[in-house]
Amino acid sequence: MQRAEPWYSLEEIAKHLGVSKETIYRWLERGTIPAHRVGKLWKFKPSDIDQWVMNGGAEKLASEKGKK
Repeated sequence: MQRAEPWYSLEEIAKHLGVSKETIYRWLERGTIPAHRVGKLWKFKPSDIDQWVMNGGAEKLASEKGKK
C-alpha cells in the first residue's frame, strides 16, 4: 500500500522553501501559493509547492515586489 504524502504546516513549508513565515503569509494573502485551510491552520502538500515553484509561481511574486 502506498503511503500518503504528509501535510506541512506553515512553519514547515517556510523551512522547506528557505523563506520566512511572513513571505508565506504574503503569498497566502495574494492567493497565489497552493494551500488548504484546516480550521484556523494552513496546510500545504510539498509536491504542490515544489510544482508551483518549478512553474515560476514564487518568481512572479519576487518580480512584482521589485516593480513597487
